[in-house]
Amino acid sequence: MAKTKATTPATPQSKRTLEKRIGHTTYEVHICFSEQSKESMNDKICRLIKNQIADSQ
Repeated sequence: MAKTKATTPATPQSKRTLEKRIGHTTYEVHICFSEQSKESMNDKICRLIKNQIADSQ
């Protein structure tokens, strides 16, 4: 089961850790983002997808 836990920020960035257990393996993903970011996570993902499509053509 996935769980998200907040960690204490050591920098001005917000940090989160996501843990996901699949079988006998636990995956831990650290997510960091800037509080001053002008771009939403959705905007970033769309930009990355568009760039990857453009690079592959």
